[in-house]
Formats: sequence, C-alpha cells, structure tokens
Amino acid sequence: MLGALLVCASTAQAGDPPPPARVVSINLCTDQLALQLAAPGQIVSLSAVARDAQVSPLAEAAMAYPVNHGSAEEVFRLQPDLVLASAYTSPVTVGLLRRLGLRVEQFPPEDSFDDIRANTRRMGELLGQPDVAERLIAGFGASLAEIPPAHRKVTAVIYGPNGFASAGTGLPDALLRAAGLTNAANDVLAFSGTLALEKLVMLAPEMIITPTPYPGASRAEELLRHPALAGRAGAGLAGNEWACGTVMVARAVARLAAAREALE
Repeated sequence: MLGALLVCASTAQAGDPPPPARVVSINLCTDQLALQLAAPGQIVSLSAVARDAQVSPLAEAAMAYPVNHGSAEEVFRLQPDLVLASAYTSPVTVGLLRRLGLRVEQFPPEDSFDDIRANTRRMGELLGQPDVAERLIAGFGASLAEIPPAHRKVTAVIYGPNGFASAGTGLPDALLRAAGLTNAANDVLAFSGTLALEKLVMLAPEMIITPTPYPGASRAEELLRHPALAGRAGAGLAGNEWACGTVMVARAVARLAAAREALE
C-alpha cells in the first residue's frame, strides 16, 4: 500500500504543471503570439500598443482585453502567474518583477522564419497549447509554399522614413527573399541603416517598398514623396504586417510576391 502511494506521489510530481491561468503580456510581439495561442480566459492583460491597428494585426481582437503600460507596479497588481516580455524589455522592470516572485519569460526578436517557428512553438508550450502552435506553424509553411517562384531577378528596397533602408540578414530580407525579390540595399549596406536618396536612385531598384504612413503630416516621411522616386514601381507594406515576426507575415510575403509578378 505504501509503495503504491509513493508511486502515485512520484507520478504526480513528475507530471507537467498546469498551464498558466493569468497571463500578462507587456510587449507588442508577445501580445500577438498570446492572442493567437492562448485559451479563452487565459489572458489577463496586453500591452496598450496591442490596440494600435497601425502596428498590431490583431488590434480588433485586443480590444477585448484590459491593457497595461508595462510598469512593474501595474503588472504586479494583476497578480499574473506568467508575464510575457521581449528580450529588449527594460531589464530594470524584468528584474523587479522577478524579485517580486513573478515568472517572466522573455522572447528574442525574430530575424528569420525559423525564429518565427521557434517562438511560436515556445509560446505554445508555455501556454499549454502545443497543438495549436503546430497548426499555426503548418499553416505558415503551407502559405509560403503557395508563393509562386520568380521567373527572373527583381530588385527591391524597403525604404522608410528618414531614408531608413532594411539590409542584412534580418526578417525584412527574409520577407523579400520569400517573395522572390532581391534586396538591392544589400549591395551598399551591411545592415539596416540610412540610405541617402542619391544612392537609392543610383541603385535603381525595380520596386521601392514603403511603409503605410501614419495619419497626419510627418517630416520624416517627406523623403518618400520626393520627385526622384515618382514613377517607380512601388508597394506599400503596412506596419502591422511585419512589425512582429509571427506566422502572419505570410500575408506580407504574398502581397510582395503579387507586386513582383506584376513586374515580370
């Protein structure tokens, strides 16, 4: 009898802990992952930015949840059993939350499609939703597989306010490659940074991809309306389509691929 009880106790201790019941996210990108993967009632609060449709593809869904502004005091009052944060979340905030006894899980930025899969899978495990995560990952792969291959080399540059161009091997470059485009900015920049208008004109990319502007006037965006860029093939890329590396970036890839096909 005693042996049976010991076996039962050992089994109970070895079992997986229950999924967290009170999840608070204090970062836009962990907001998106949580919204896609959490069970009903599992999310207690999201970051305030989750409701901003300019950067959050799930802004409408986020309206159903209370928001927070990422302060340790605010989060502690919510008494979560799991706090989701970015690797870049203030270390002071993260450290204080942990000293207060809260579990904080930080997610690194996604620089590749493999990173997207890894973070999706990890969030699924944390929230007790591994099967949902695997379905999302499978759907992501299927969506990318539907992108038609390029028939020739088509060059493009992602060009933002203040002449900021995406270069290097990060997620923007992965989006371009998946869409069958060649990132011309890589010819002159080792990593993302300012690309002078004169250099952009000399590069002569076949497509210039610009972010959807925010409402109202912006001096930072004036460069994007320069006459030297007029008449060039372009494509708009909404900030909420790629602000975070989640499986939803497949939509951006599909739109870029369609723009590429129009040039072929």
